[in-house]
Amino acid sequence: MKTMIFDTHGHYDDEAFNQDRQKLLLSLKEKGVGWLVNVGASIETSKTALQLAEEYDFIYAALGVHPSEVEGLTEADMEWISDHASHKKVVAIGEFGLDYHWKEPQPAVQRKWFLRQITLAKEVRLPIIIHSRDAAEETMKIIAEEKAYDCGGVIHCYSYSPELAKEYVKMGFYIGIGGVVTFKKAKKCVRTVEEIPLEKIVLETDCPYMAPEPNRGTRNDSSNLIYVAEKIADIKGISTEEVIRITTENAKKMYRLSYK
Repeated sequence: MKTMIFDTHGHYDDEAFNQDRQKLLLSLKEKGVGWLVNVGASIETSKTALQLAEEYDFIYAALGVHPSEVEGLTEADMEWISDHASHKKVVAIGEFGLDYHWKEPQPAVQRKWFLRQITLAKEVRLPIIIHSRDAAEETMKIIAEEKAYDCGGVIHCYSYSPELAKEYVKMGFYIGIGGVVTFKKAKKCVRTVEEIPLEKIVLETDCPYMAPEPNRGTRNDSSNLIYVAEKIADIKGISTEEVIRITTENAKKMYRLSYK
C-alpha cells in the first residue's frame, strides 16, 4: 500500500483558505496526504487549530504563540494552552521561539515568552515546535540552558547551517524541511539535507506560505509536499517513496502518534 505524506506544520486557519478550506482539506487524502498538524501561532489561531482538529479525523493541533505575536500575552493565555494540552488531538506546543528579523516585539519580550512556553511544554509533557529566525546563537543557548530538548520536537522551517542542524539532531530534535529546499539559492538547506540522517527529517509546508518549485509564489498546501519529497530523494539518492515512508514514520514518532 502506498505510504501517505504527513504534513507536520500547516496553517489552514489562515484567511488564505477562507474561500475553499473544506473542499481543499477533503481533497488531500486523494492527493497522497494522510495526516497534518495545524499549528497555532497565537491564542486565537491555537483555538481555531483545535477546532479544525476536532472537525477532521486526520488533522491534529499544536497550541502555542509565535514570537511575532507575544506582545500582550498573559498568564491566563498560558493557562488556556495548559488546560487544553491534554486534548486527545493536541500533539505539541508551538510554534514558539525567537524571530529577530523584525524589530518588534522587543527581544526581551520574545525571550520571556520563549522561556515560559518551554516551561509549559515540560509541564504538559508534549514535544515542541521551535521557530527561530535570525536568532541562531541565542535560540541554541536557551534550548541548551533550559534543557528544552527533554521535550523533543522539531526545529521548524530550518534555515541555519548544516553544522548547527547536526547539534540539534544530537539533542534529539527533528529538522523541518519544506519548500525552501527546492529553491535555486537554497544551498544551506540542501547541504543540511545532505549531511543529516533522513531519520531526523520531517516534511512541512508552513502553508499557505513557502510553496516549493514549481509552484513558488502561489498559495501553498499539503499536496505540494510531493515536490519536497522528490527533491530530498534526489539529494539523498533514494526513491521518493522511501523519503515519504521514513519522514512519515519520523512524524509519527515525533508527535507520539501510532497507526496500524
